[in-house]
Amino acid sequence: MTFSAPVLPDYGGANLSGLVPAFLAAPADRPDWLPEAARSADQIVLLVVDGLGWLQLEERRDLMPRLSQMSGGPITTVVPSTTAAALTSVVVGAPPASHGIVGYRVVIEGSSGPEVMNVLKWRTSSGDARQYADPRTFQVLDPFMKRPVPVVSKADFAGTAFTEAHQRGARQVGWFQASSLAVEVRALVAAGEQFVYAYYDGVDRIAHIRGFGPYYDAEVVALDRIVGDLLDGLPEGVALVVTSDHGQVQVGAQAVELAPRLVSEVSMISGEGRFRWLHAKSGGEHSSKHLAELARDLYGHQAWVATLDQVDDEGWLGGPLRPEFRARLGDVALVPFEPIAYLDKAESGDFQLVCRHGSLTAQEMLVPLLAEGGRLFP
Repeated sequence: MTFSAPVLPDYGGANLSGLVPAFLAAPADRPDWLPEAARSADQIVLLVVDGLGWLQLEERRDLMPRLSQMSGGPITTVVPSTTAAALTSVVVGAPPASHGIVGYRVVIEGSSGPEVMNVLKWRTSSGDARQYADPRTFQVLDPFMKRPVPVVSKADFAGTAFTEAHQRGARQVGWFQASSLAVEVRALVAAGEQFVYAYYDGVDRIAHIRGFGPYYDAEVVALDRIVGDLLDGLPEGVALVVTSDHGQVQVGAQAVELAPRLVSEVSMISGEGRFRWLHAKSGGEHSSKHLAELARDLYGHQAWVATLDQVDDEGWLGGPLRPEFRARLGDVALVPFEPIAYLDKAESGDFQLVCRHGSLTAQEMLVPLLAEGGRLFP
């Protein structure tokens, strides 16, 4: 499978980063790329399903009848197509270049120099990173445009550093079993909440662990039941909107360590398997260009290779990047378009993932935006 050009985000149009500002606007001011049910609703429930790309949904419509009957189509996620960057962009209504969570594993200044921090775990190889990267200031924008929006997500996520970074101040309404998600949402809608944000991570988790196949299919069937529970419990005038943060590519055993010749030229590796950042040893323009040329020689047949300047100039992250955000990234991006991943020995747990994401393929970049009005009869 070869891709001739990357799918770049439409940050000025149908993109994840525009959803919350659109939903919090008056119905008359909402953009026409939203499905009709979402443009006219008095109350909106936004369900973000982690890891359900548009193309994966299209291939399994027979397993998801409730989702399939909803109106809408594909929109673009952000770059990189990874949870940390995308969920933050949804919640704050801005691209990664504006909010600063520019990837899954980014560089921070630790006690003895630069370290790579896993944003979802908020940890480096030295341990908890809160003393070096305060989650309350690491991400600079207010969630939900400073509105008191309730967040319905797994109870385990409340109080984590990543939650504090991208949802600080939001009212957390935790669910303990997936069957409770619709119950919590219905209660909030009945209480008069104009906008409710809900998050479900099951699809992404099973894709990472099991890949596509019977386990994945069983999970999307379970998701469709949740969607059905929501639709059946929402009154007329309330719209359910379903989207996702990214899609998936099955990589499986096609995850390889980078060539020693390339590793010898870098001081550090950050990012993730499908969006690697290479950090040149000596820094500066010359070494970045040299590193990019070497990466193209080795991997140009299976990956897009771009310098940080190119990524920024072409607006991949919705730039321009602020200097402190650029410092969180490497010098050269290595972004595969084939179903492969580039491993980093320093990234524990990365070797076992089956499905992955982060790159700029249609499988990863296109996500659903579906909507339907509630039909609960008194």
